[in-house]
Amino acid sequence: MAGLGHDQEVSPEAALAVLAYGRGVLAAQPFSVLIGAELHALSPGHAEIQLPLSAQLKQQNGFAHGGIVSYMADNALTFAGGSALRVPVVTSEFKINYVRPALGERLVARARTVHSGSSQAVCACEVFVVKDGVEKLCALAQGTIAKLPER
Repeated sequence: MAGLGHDQEVSPEAALAVLAYGRGVLAAQPFSVLIGAELHALSPGHAEIQLPLSAQLKQQNGFAHGGIVSYMADNALTFAGGSALRVPVVTSEFKINYVRPALGERLVARARTVHSGSSQAVCACEVFVVKDGVEKLCALAQGTIAKLPER
């Protein structure tokens, strides 16, 4: 992903290469595979992850477990920050506000890089629940994504 600044336009070929790379990264995460997460969009500084809500991902009241909503925000933040920094990254910290129960069929997390430097990026994320084709905001998150040290 070298040479792709988060504010630069990229060719359709480069965009497809970034998305394919991101999908490979997601596929290498056993937990993401276990729950069925899907990377729907990835471009420099932006990411969208979706997740069908199966019964196993819900809590006793029928809505998505808070840990699943938190996972969605954390992973989307990391993909957005990683695509802006163009290096392997981890989440350094994040905060989440749950604004409504996630009652529906699917979660959609959309994250964007607000600021990136040489070793970290600050990102924001909105998590939506989709019910009957309508998206409703269920959580807001912000996090710092840090460059992994070179080995």
